[in-house]
Amino acid sequence: MTINTTQKSVLFVKNEAKGQVVTCKEGLSFWGGVDPDTGVIIDVHHPNHGEILAGKIVLMPTSRGSCSGSGVLLQLARNGFAPKALVFRETEDILTLGAFIAARLFNSHIAVLRLAPEIYDALSTSKEAEINDNTLHFLGQSIPLNLPSTQSLQLNKSDLDILEGCDGQARQIAMEVICLMAAAQGAQELIDVSRAHIDGCILAHDANLVFAEKMYEMGAKTCIHTTINAISVDRENWQSQGFIPDFGMKASRLADAYVNMGALPTFTCAPYLLDDAPVKNEAIGWSESNAVIFANSVLGARTQKHPDYLDLFIAMTGRVPNTGVYLAENRLPVCKICVSLPADFDDAIWPMLGWLAGAKSPNGIPVLTGLEALCPTQDDLKALCAAFGTTSAAAMLHVRGHTPEGDLPLADNYKNLKITVEDLKNLWHEFNTGIDQIDLVAIGSPHASLMECRKFADFLDGYYCAKTTKTIVTVGRKTLAKMTAEGVTDRLQKAGVRVIPDICWCSITEPVFPVSAMVLMTNSGKYAHYGKGLTGREVRFGSLRNCARAALDGHADTGLPNWLLRNKRDA
Repeated sequence: MTINTTQKSVLFVKNEAKGQVVTCKEGLSFWGGVDPDTGVIIDVHHPNHGEILAGKIVLMPTSRGSCSGSGVLLQLARNGFAPKALVFRETEDILTLGAFIAARLFNSHIAVLRLAPEIYDALSTSKEAEINDNTLHFLGQSIPLNLPSTQSLQLNKSDLDILEGCDGQARQIAMEVICLMAAAQGAQELIDVSRAHIDGCILAHDANLVFAEKMYEMGAKTCIHTTINAISVDRENWQSQGFIPDFGMKASRLADAYVNMGALPTFTCAPYLLDDAPVKNEAIGWSESNAVIFANSVLGARTQKHPDYLDLFIAMTGRVPNTGVYLAENRLPVCKICVSLPADFDDAIWPMLGWLAGAKSPNGIPVLTGLEALCPTQDDLKALCAAFGTTSAAAMLHVRGHTPEGDLPLADNYKNLKITVEDLKNLWHEFNTGIDQIDLVAIGSPHASLMECRKFADFLDGYYCAKTTKTIVTVGRKTLAKMTAEGVTDRLQKAGVRVIPDICWCSITEPVFPVSAMVLMTNSGKYAHYGKGLTGREVRFGSLRNCARAALDGHADTGLPNWLLRNKRDA
């Protein structure tokens, strides 16, 4: 086999590696998709589910899903279960950043490559490969690998001073990594951002704590408005909730580290619900996939889907590479997805459409059509964006008639795709794997809004939840304060619902997650996707009203909902 080696292939992180090649035909979110302690793929929806990545040379087109994948990779590197190399076909930021951090701060090296398509495709047919001396060897071929360069990156005097160490070691490291990411992304310059949102504050593993405390000890400080994602405990009440003291104290230390570095103790995965949400065309530096997608898509702000750890560096410098969806030309939709709607439906359709849109367009920005006559609420769009982030690597989507840039022209050579009623039916079955007896109803992934909480209380209508079914709603602190002032918290609690701030379902562990619960039900497409892999429990999915009904009688409806049994809406 002779391969054209004139196409540029890049080695972003150096490491000698030799071993078995594992090819993932689809992108993979390491957070929620890979066990951070074993390197096994736990995403039940992924074709490579159950495969061991530890010690392998792993190929995938790009990553997808959560910004927290960088932290999972760091944890794998620290415990010896990381892949020897990660090989991508397309631009990738999240795992690349994790490898940068592992090498720069912890002297643990995972090779990261991006190959030209022809070379990538050829490597995917090989059983083994080797990387040494900046060269990739497989099937009798030796492919030279180029090293990224920051020489063409335009930096201002402040940037250069930081790189020289004038503002201390912490900011120096932050700027070094930002410049490396700029080179990896092909950016020519850095730009200012007005605010940051930090995602790496969940104690999903010790790596997040080790990183945060290391940066704090080095003198790291934020210099722009910075909010914090949901954490792993209810910050004020974890001692009374049965947490093991060691876990609770570590989770608190992690939160404290970021607050001490200057971040605001918002503790929400939905920062767009705060009173000072970003505005159209505002350049921001956010992590947390659902927040990024909502900010870009619904608010019209501009942010890349920044990996965990880079979010802190952005907060420390106020600078980001000017690339990706910061640039207007990169916000154009690359495919049009025409949605065929059922005759009628409920709010469950929005996370389903988001999940399907991401699956149809895993690596590019889509525009959804066929929804123009609808009147989606902010909560509907929140659910759409969150579910989209589980299946797509893209930082945004458009909805014709409903998002600020929904009328943008299509990119050249765009694709025409469809979401059909049959697609919706198939996804319903994929989301609903558990039996009809429900042990836990989980609301608030992402954090529930005030309106969602009002509606849920209305659906419960003063009745008390079934004794066999635990019902928990997670919210941000600001939302909880508004709910309490309005009496919504009291209504929910009188119905037997636990309302918990600071923590979100994607970070909830036992004992807040009931030990005895075997089947959970949620209205979240995001949690329906990740829940089984994260908890080991079976999942049921339905509308907010369906979830309220399950909370009251302990059972979910069986089979397809009526709205999926009827004929599609007339064109």
